[in-house]
Amino acid sequence: MHHRVRKIRHDRRMRRLSWFRFRRNERGVQLVEAAIVLPLMLMLFGAVAEFGRYFYEYSTAAKAARLGARFMCAKSLDSQTNWQANAKSLVVYGNTSGSGTPVLPGLTTANVDITYSGGSYSGGTGNPARVTVTIINYKHQPIFDLAKFTKSSFSLAVDVKPSVTMAYMLNAQSN
Repeated sequence: MHHRVRKIRHDRRMRRLSWFRFRRNERGVQLVEAAIVLPLMLMLFGAVAEFGRYFYEYSTAAKAARLGARFMCAKSLDSQTNWQANAKSLVVYGNTSGSGTPVLPGLTTANVDITYSGGSYSGGTGNPARVTVTIINYKHQPIFDLAKFTKSSFSLAVDVKPSVTMAYMLNAQSN
């Protein structure tokens, strides 16, 4: 037999044997890929969910504070009616009577701060130029608290503190 033909047959035989013996086994590769990708995808999903919840809480608190500021910017300060208590109830419950459920879980009237500034306002008399309604000491309660998972001090329980300032509409004190 010719030397070249023998070499070709020998190479084919060796290729066939090595194909059976050293063939790559790809079973289970998808399982390994899923084991690598799944935790990352779950963390990404959790982060998006937490950001969405925080954004919802912040925008709801900001809308409530805006409603309270709008209510207070046209109320006389020397009136016998306690407008601040009504405004705080309006911010927390959505009504001035203070009944129903809060717009955000855990929000109370103690979390609402109403301040006046500017103008001739000083010491509770005169007319302010601006009224500011601020949500204070209200914490976002995360579903996935990283401090518990990682046993560290890093927590997603951050303050939600929107503030709304509006111009005070009454120029002269009313009787």
